[in-house]
Amino acid sequence: MKILSIESSCDETAAAVIEDGRKICSSVIHTQVEEHKLYGGVVPEIASRRHIESICGVTAEALEQAGLSAREVDAVAVTAAPGLIGAVLVGVNFAKGLALSAEKPLIPVHHIRGHVAANYLAHPELEPPFLALIVSGGHSHIVLVRDYCDYTILGRTTDDAAGEAFDKAARCVGLPYPGGVALDAISHEGDPHAYPLPTPHAEGEFNFSFSGLKTAVINLAHNAEQKGQPLVPADLAASFCCHVSEILWQKTALAAERYGCDKIVLAGGVSANSWLRQRAQQGCAEKGWQLYMPPLSLTGDNAAMIGAQAYYEYLAGHTADESLNGLPTMEITEQFGT
Repeated sequence: MKILSIESSCDETAAAVIEDGRKICSSVIHTQVEEHKLYGGVVPEIASRRHIESICGVTAEALEQAGLSAREVDAVAVTAAPGLIGAVLVGVNFAKGLALSAEKPLIPVHHIRGHVAANYLAHPELEPPFLALIVSGGHSHIVLVRDYCDYTILGRTTDDAAGEAFDKAARCVGLPYPGGVALDAISHEGDPHAYPLPTPHAEGEFNFSFSGLKTAVINLAHNAEQKGQPLVPADLAASFCCHVSEILWQKTALAAERYGCDKIVLAGGVSANSWLRQRAQQGCAEKGWQLYMPPLSLTGDNAAMIGAQAYYEYLAGHTADESLNGLPTMEITEQFGT
């Protein structure tokens, strides 16, 4: 089964053709990062306008790379939640029109489920059940994936997401947007023990809190400036990356032990962070657990991961009609139309 998938939840306009949830026939991404750098973050109105300008061309290129027409695919899938609502609606409305005109089933996909499914493309042998640590700019979750469309949230951030904390810490040391990538890049030149950082308390055994940690970094930078003391960006980057990775891994390992999971999956944009990947590899090796991580090319927003999850949503009967609406927020445990 070949599915044409569309992703437009933030600042990447993407389209892909995926076969049977595991094979990438084509994948095209148009990013807006350079434009949003001017503002230090994503501007929703600009993002929506750029999606409108790009979505036809991106989709046409994905179909061309796959050697198919819209009538030759078996279904059309789209990210329908969560995300910047204006951006999400561009993709949803385009996909609805395309599915209707080509007389194909329409499959709505949860964006965060898609991040988990990126691992199916990289690891054909991976099957549920497993434990997933999903970390991105807007989400930080520990999720028990019992089946392809059956999720239980064990833990989550009670305030800021890990990715947001990375971006704010990067801004403190003068690094450009997207901050998490820049912070990781300079961190390996620094000392991870140079700046002691607090571990914020979060209610809930498997929950995270990053707001206090973000504030601690901001205060550290401001205090150094007021006292005229030098702040070493590489040292602060290393200290921050190391500490956040440790927090994320410790909670994940605790949940894995509690629920008897020996398969761990990393997902989301922050899964590209080299400190987190290294800590997860070390931790799984110590425990004898299997670790699955997406390649760096699939950690960011892309349509290939949406097409991978769409295959399993289709098998479960989760399709939609022209009444489908985009949503800015939605739990990973929810189904569209329920």
